Formats: sequence, C-alpha cells, structure tokens
Amino acid sequence: MRSGGNHLAQTESMVAIALPPDAATRIRFGVSCLWEVVTSLRVLHGRGDHPVHRRWADRNRPGPGGLLARLVPPAGGYAPDFLTPPPAGLTADLDAELSVLRQTDHDVVRAHLALLAGDPAPGLAEDPDRGLARLCDEIAAYWASSIAPDWPRMHGLLDADVRRRAHRLATDGAAAVLNDLHDRVRWTGGTLLVDQRHCTASDVPDGSGLVLIPSVFAWPAVLTVSAWGTPQLAYPAAGVATLTETPAAPPDALSALLGAGRARILSELHVPRSTTGLARRTGLTAGGVSQHLRVLRAAGLVTTHREGRSLLNSRTAAAETLLAAAPSPVRRLL
Repeated sequence: MRSGGNHLAQTESMVAIALPPDAATRIRFGVSCLWEVVTSLRVLHGRGDHPVHRRWADRNRPGPGGLLARLVPPAGGYAPDFLTPPPAGLTADLDAELSVLRQTDHDVVRAHLALLAGDPAPGLAEDPDRGLARLCDEIAAYWASSIAPDWPRMHGLLDADVRRRAHRLATDGAAAVLNDLHDRVRWTGGTLLVDQRHCTASDVPDGSGLVLIPSVFAWPAVLTVSAWGTPQLAYPAAGVATLTETPAAPPDALSALLGAGRARILSELHVPRSTTGLARRTGLTAGGVSQHLRVLRAAGLVTTHREGRSLLNSRTAAAETLLAAAPSPVRRLL
C-alpha cells in the first residue's frame, strides 16, 4: 500500500479516497477538454471496439501520431497525469487548459514520464518547454479534427449529467451521488473506494476535496488522478449511447398535443442543445425553432441557460414528466 496522507491510499487494485464528514461541501464537478483528449485516444489505440464509440472511432482512426500518441497507451496503461490538470469549472475551454498544460512544472513532467515504460518521449524530458509547446500544438490539431465537430453535442450531454448529479448532491447528499457513479466506485464509512489499478497516489492536502468529471470517452471505465493535489475521478456520463442514436419520431399523441415541430424539438432535448443545433437536427429553420422554443418556454417545458458563449435549451421537470408518460419510442431516448 502506498500512503496518500489521510486522504488517499492505494493497494494493487483499489484506490481509497477519504473525505471529511462534510463531504458534500468538498465535492465539485468539472468538464475537461483534456480528459476527453486522453480518453478518446485510449479508444483509438484500443484493440477492441466498444459499440458506444464505434462510429466515432471508425471516422477518426488511426488517430494522431507524434508525441501525443506515444504518451497515451491503450486502456489499462499509464498516461502521464500532467496531461489532465483539474478543470477550472464547467465551461471546458481548450485554450485555457492548454495554457495550464504549457506551464507544467518541469520536475512534475519528468517525474510522470519516469513512470512510463521505456522512454517514449526523451525530447520532452530533456527540454520540457519546447516539448510541452509541441504537445499542445498536437492536442489542438487533434481536437479540431476529431472532437470539435461533435463537441456541442458532447458538451450538452456532459452539462446535463452535471446538472442532474449536482441537484442530487444538494438534495440527497454525497453518498447517493458517489454510489451512483459507476459499479467500480462505492462510498463506505467516509471513504470512496475505486477498483482501479492505475493511479499515481500522492499526498492530498487537507480540505482539497474531490473533482468529479463526467466523460464521453471514459466509458465503460472509471479513472482517477491525484498527482495535482486534488483527487479527480472521471466517470462515464449518463446517456453516452444517445450521442450516436437517431431519435425516433415523436408519437402521434404528443404531436397532436404540441404540434409536430414542437414535439420533435422536445424529443431532441434529451441533451441540452443550441437553437442552431436543433435546427440542424430537425431540419427546421433557425427562426422556426426559435418560435417553437418560445412557446415551449412559456408552457414551462423548456428552459434556456448560457454556457460560455452558447445558449443551450433544456427540458424542464414538467417536460420529463410528460415524456415519461409517452409511448416507448420517446422513452428510449431518455
């Protein structure tokens, strides 16, 4: 067992993160572009395909080469923890995250590289400033070609996951949220146990808390990192499979009640979407979508919130209740 202060310890196959009695106040959520970069590369480098990611992987293989590819092994191997600094919040700004990565302490870079098998990135260890700049350029290029085209939908799904779990954290407490993250994660006696072999266990300062990071590409695994002082746990976001689904048409009864356009829009909002995204998904004009959204908003079925520079539309609890009573073609999207 490797000690991690009074907050984190690790056995060969179990990570234990101890949180204080007021755990709910020490937990925050974050969304990270860099976590998606690392976990998506694991998908591309893996020998087998998980059906959830198959379409995306087929479009994007073989993936990038260069330094980035050498640092991220298939699932089960160790990727340097400096690649995934704790996210600042829910906005998920790649440029801001790359700025943090570029400024990584040289000793941290070398210490993490020393944990890799062989010497896959000798130039990075010898000249971290130059190597990190090159690495960030490779990440930006990979993001633009492989993740950015799908990011609005992905981010909408991650945002919906955070909103649901944050609400549950406030109403039901830490245990309810932590025990619902993954079947390899459980909360017992003030300690979060994660069945996972790979984690760099380092001292975790008192009061540092825990960052929970929903991820599209982590599925079906759960991943932990503690090397930045604050433990991070990346888990599969709920509803990842819906990203590749073609939603079924709304049932006739719902269309008769709301109108075909509004029913289709409501069914598409199983993840938050922008007005432009809804227009692209439904084939309606942006102006038509805006008119339908105004009606749905006035009826208490849709709410709109700002996320960075985007305005995202989400279903309300009343809309969820309405759709839950609808026939199975709509329920399959929830």
